[in-house]
Order: sequence, then C-alpha cells, then structure tokens
Amino acid sequence: MPAAAALSHSAESYGNDPELEMMWAMKAYQHAEIYFNLISSVDPRFLKLTKSDSRIYSEFRSQFRELNVRLLNPEDLKSESAKAAWRSFCMQFEGEVEDFNYGTLLRLDCSKDYTEENTIFVTRIQFFAVEIARNREGCNTAVYESSAKGKTGNVGNGNPQEGEDETKSVAGT
Repeated sequence: MPAAAALSHSAESYGNDPELEMMWAMKAYQHAEIYFNLISSVDPRFLKLTKSDSRIYSEFRSQFRELNVRLLNPEDLKSESAKAAWRSFCMQFEGEVEDFNYGTLLRLDCSKDYTEENTIFVTRIQFFAVEIARNREGCNTAVYESSAKGKTGNVGNGNPQEGEDETKSVAGT
C-alpha cells in the first residue's frame, strides 16, 4: 500500500501494523527535521506556522499560563490531568487547523536538537501551540543564532569577531 494512501486512513482502521507505524514515525521525523531546519535558517520570531497562529497562541496562553515552554516536563503533556486539559484545548481547533490531531514530535528542551532523550510524541496542535509560544516568546532564537554563528565559523572558538560583544551568549542575554 503506498504511504500517502495508507496515511490518509483513520487510525481506527488499522491494528498495530509495524510497517504503518514505521511510516508514521518517518513522517513525524521528516516534519521535525524540516521544522528544525526552518528555525535554524529563519529568525523564529517572524515565522507564521498556521493561518490561526494568533488564536492558537491566545488560547494556549489563556489555558496554560504557567507552562514553561523552554523546558517542557513530560508530565505537563502526558499525566491524566494534563491529558484532560490538552484534550479540551485541542478539540477547539478541529476543522480549523488541518491534521490538528496527527502525531508529531516535539522537543522538550527548545535549546537542543531532536534526539531520543529530548523528544516527545504529541498531537500537531500541541506542537503548534508550544512552538508558536516558543517563537513569539523568543525561546527558539537561540537555535537560530547558534546556527547563524556556525555559518560564520564563530561557534565555540571563544574568539568574537571584530565588533562583536564577547559577553553576548547564544541566547542573546
């Protein structure tokens, strides 16, 4: 069965087919890789991920005011009480955000790349909510700045380029 056709069916129509699970994992990984490359190449503060970014951000911060998006605790996403809160949040976007409930990968620590230890599986709307917040709140800027410095050959060598403030960290503080 071609991947695109298989992935277009609802999850309920399949059992635990290892081949299908591998296709979903590959799709989620490709999405993660593309997103990380994007925030490494473009200042994330100016990214628009969906046509509903403003509403997603507003609803997210009204319902999850205290959630630390810089460093996520898996319990804030996966505990029983968190699942109930997230379910309520997510369902608001059914029909508004395409594939809102598809699975995708999310970094726990936004200053790091996708690794097995730094990744959690979430719904796409959870990914959008957290990443829109990270972008708007400047949390993903460190990834972009680190990548920009890497392109100039200045990362980790301890020698600021002429005119560069040597006290400035990667996070811009």
